[in-house]
Amino acid sequence: MDEAWISPTDSPYRVPFDGSFVMADAPTAPPHDAPDREANEKALKKTRKKLRDLQRQLYADDRFAVLLVFQAMDAAGKDGTIRHVLRGVNPAGCQVTSFKQPSAGELDHDFLWRIVRALPQRGRIGVFNRSHYEEELVVRAHPSILASQRLPNVDPATVWDARLASMASFEEHLAREGTVIVKFFLHLSKEQQARRFLDRIDEPEKNWKFSPGDVRERGHWDAYQHAYEEALRATSRPWAPWFAVPADDKRYMRRVVAEIVHDTMRRLPIAYPTVADEEREAMMRLREGLVEKAR
Repeated sequence: MDEAWISPTDSPYRVPFDGSFVMADAPTAPPHDAPDREANEKALKKTRKKLRDLQRQLYADDRFAVLLVFQAMDAAGKDGTIRHVLRGVNPAGCQVTSFKQPSAGELDHDFLWRIVRALPQRGRIGVFNRSHYEEELVVRAHPSILASQRLPNVDPATVWDARLASMASFEEHLAREGTVIVKFFLHLSKEQQARRFLDRIDEPEKNWKFSPGDVRERGHWDAYQHAYEEALRATSRPWAPWFAVPADDKRYMRRVVAEIVHDTMRRLPIAYPTVADEEREAMMRLREGLVEKAR
């Protein structure tokens, strides 16, 4: 694979490929000199137009698929980011899949089975709202879940490294077959998460978003941070890079995500198909007849 177009190189939020990522060093807030709210919204709108045009080329070219993976702690803004970034993209060329707790039927297969079924076709943009990484993140934070998966010969000392290795190999296979993978970890601070939970309680129109279970999960914050750090270290690669994007400011986060997606897609060797000279000549002959009838 050609890293020059698979992986943007100019984002400060790209997770290193050498396993050196440190969660504590990754910012959750924009830099002090970041653009203001109005500038971020204008930039996002401009980038959305470019994404719309690139998506049309991707669809017409029909050789590559784009897979955008979103992972984050609760209230980081995954749903809103997906909605704002992909607004204007033709729904016929885009599909969003949200992965919840595995069903009984899904548990009777390997953990990647349900992921494979949701992969985007060539020419389409696929979005995973949570993904196969839940099988390392959630299950690592709650090891008792492993028992329900009925796996033979599970060694707690090696199971997580093995799962991450499977994910990395799986993504490399997809990349070789033409799926361009970009993964986003929306990095939210614990303090900002508390504020957003309070907003969901205090504002009636947001009550439906609040779940007591989300607050209980805060008790496992450190375990999740460790699981994310291990996942990003083990699976950020040129063919499937991770980006740890600051999520405390939603507008800045959406702008950054949109620009990374655009930067990735513009590097793809995609174009509208051209027709052979004979076909063009036949089209022009048909055009003459249509013009005559239109009169």
